[in-house]
Amino acid sequence: MKDNYDASAIQVLEGLEAVRKRPGMYIGTTDVKGLHHLVWEIVDNSIDEALAGFCNNIEIIINKDNSITVKDNGRGIPVGIHKKTGISTVETVYTVLHAGGKFGGGGYKVSGGLHGVGASVVNALSSWVVVRVYKDGKIYEAKFKDGGKTEKQLTVIGDCEENRTGTTVTFKPDSEIFDTDIYDYNTLRVRTRELAFLNKGLKLTLRDDRNDDNSTGETFHYEGGISEYVKYLNKNKTPIHDEIIHLTGEEDGVMFEVAMQYNSGYSDSIYSFVNNINTHDGGTHEEGVRRALTRVINNYAKKNNILKDKDESLTGDDVKEGLTMIISCKHPNPQFEGQTKGRLGNSEVRKLADNIFSNGFERFLLENPDEARIIIEKAMTASRARIAAKKARELTRRKSDLDVVNFGGKLADCKEKDPSICEIFIVEGDSAGGSAKVGRNSMTQAILPLRGKILNVEKARMDKALSNEEIRTIITAFGTGIGQEFDLSKLRYNKIIIMTDADVDGSHIRVLLLTLFYRFFRPIVEAGHVYAAQPPLFSIKHGKTTKYVLTEEEKEDYLSKLPESARKGCVINRMKGLGEMDADQLNETTMDINTRVLRKITVADAIEADAAFSKLMGEEVEPRREFIEANATYSNLDI
Repeated sequence: MKDNYDASAIQVLEGLEAVRKRPGMYIGTTDVKGLHHLVWEIVDNSIDEALAGFCNNIEIIINKDNSITVKDNGRGIPVGIHKKTGISTVETVYTVLHAGGKFGGGGYKVSGGLHGVGASVVNALSSWVVVRVYKDGKIYEAKFKDGGKTEKQLTVIGDCEENRTGTTVTFKPDSEIFDTDIYDYNTLRVRTRELAFLNKGLKLTLRDDRNDDNSTGETFHYEGGISEYVKYLNKNKTPIHDEIIHLTGEEDGVMFEVAMQYNSGYSDSIYSFVNNINTHDGGTHEEGVRRALTRVINNYAKKNNILKDKDESLTGDDVKEGLTMIISCKHPNPQFEGQTKGRLGNSEVRKLADNIFSNGFERFLLENPDEARIIIEKAMTASRARIAAKKARELTRRKSDLDVVNFGGKLADCKEKDPSICEIFIVEGDSAGGSAKVGRNSMTQAILPLRGKILNVEKARMDKALSNEEIRTIITAFGTGIGQEFDLSKLRYNKIIIMTDADVDGSHIRVLLLTLFYRFFRPIVEAGHVYAAQPPLFSIKHGKTTKYVLTEEEKEDYLSKLPESARKGCVINRMKGLGEMDADQLNETTMDINTRVLRKITVADAIEADAAFSKLMGEEVEPRREFIEANATYSNLDI
């Protein structure tokens, strides 16, 4: 073994080799998320043209071969020879890292791209790329292949209308780099619509050309910008005031706007963006708004004698109950913090956001006293509920391990104390819970049976939820606390597994639990700790062999692969509820880590998840009816 460490051990990667060697450093992952990220790297360049005022139309097309085309009507990438590289600017942008108009050279005042590496990174991670530029009555084209190598230098390939400008980029992701090269239309659709909301007046069209018979195309165009975003998010909720409050301002080149509307629900939906990037961890722009919101409402309430001297001041949690809000900041030099770059760190933005929001919101309350009273009375009701919830929360705090073990006989905890190897099954029904307790691995598997259906927390404030015995037991078992006391590091189980029957009631209980987890324990879901067990739908016996299958399709597939002789002797049974399995059966099919199937619950897009829970579990009946009618297959009904 060579043990000397000298200059020969230091590897220098040329050009775009570094990107191909360590793609995760540039796009995060090489799974399906990274695949879709490539699209946004190219779209961001077109959005930058829109932010600069030179583009109002962008098209995104999924081609038959799963390549992507992005077209815009911006100014077109400059085509002249770049003085530093000696090649065309188009080739420079697509083959040199950190080459672009985003580094203070006067190209863009505000940019959506974080690092200015988008075009070259997409080229490095693609099998081939074709770039066409429409400029000065000419059509220019350059081609690249095999991870960024120039196949065809920029040349004029034809003429176009004198006033036509823009850039068209087509690329095919490299299947050797990515786990999959199949694009998901809905994933692209969600972000395309979001970009249209965040860029008022910009038209974005998404089209899927992979199916000749049923090509899909949608155009997103919102003149109302983020006000229309709030309206969209509240469409399955009941607003308590008609007008969407839209506040804007600009200072020192930083553009700032907020749109907001309260609804009758109990959860808040507050989302913030910087240069179209979702700052899911917040930051100074969000802090400034939250601080101003609490102060302005308290001041107005006291000044108008709605909040009496004897009353407790309203907290940030009180004033954001039922609030849907979009915060958008366009900053020429954003500083992002955190491991995922999801938090804005610019300190000057906090005061700017506070000033712009407080001035505009104070004016709205003064000019709309009826709406102001409705908003403040909702916050005061939330305050009373918060105080009641605080008392109820005391009941969920664990005093000792002995308390957890007893739990009124509900929780059968595991013996292991290391959370990283522990898991808890939340089981539908006492009968299944009894079998699960017998069949489990008691060292690492805890069992918590549920009696009946838990409360739908989408329709209840926290104080009511905390008066529910089943919910209190779940909170205590998890150990994290809830609300402001929530601490993910105190989670007692690495896996939280929902185990319900494979029928309509089981699905309903699973959704009720997921609603509880999303609203009260969202970081647990986001961190990937929540799973759904997959009990089998059929057992197939032939000879001494028993095969369990999850779906009708899996059953037919298994049978089709058996000889004719074996198939005739098969005994096929439709599995009933979990409670009808004995302990050994339940362990073998659903709990044993070597044989079971678990479905991991993820939140790919928090905004879409929020809308889905509001639609399926909220007060409004009509959106839920429309969803059922659109998605029901009216087959395999378990009545």
